[in-house]
Amino acid sequence: MYLNKQHHIAIIGSDWDKTGAFYVDKLGFELIREVYRPEVGDYLRMLKLGDTVLEVFIKPGYPERVTNPEAKGLRHLAFHVEDIEPAVAWLNGLGIETEPIREDRVNGGRFTFFKDPDGLPLELHE
Repeated sequence: MYLNKQHHIAIIGSDWDKTGAFYVDKLGFELIREVYRPEVGDYLRMLKLGDTVLEVFIKPGYPERVTNPEAKGLRHLAFHVEDIEPAVAWLNGLGIETEPIREDRVNGGRFTFFKDPDGLPLELHE
């Protein structure tokens, strides 16, 4: 087998102040690299939380997401939590709205969705 683990997940944001405050200050990701790419006029920032690495592109003017979340392509990012209720309370305490907690009849456990500042759907799953 040639594939052995996830390397990174790429997302696009429109405003680093909002995106950085969300992923770094609120969710606890660490900024590990930052590069300005003059040839395309954007910033690329690498964020890490545990084994998850987000490659965050920031450039005003990227088109909006077409639908949420039902469109071809990446549907959402999911984060594992041991106990969903305190995790939801933590997000809500940070001012991040969450959907109601639901049962996952396919994978087991419970889950909920929330959004980043650009509307990217994110999931908590226990």
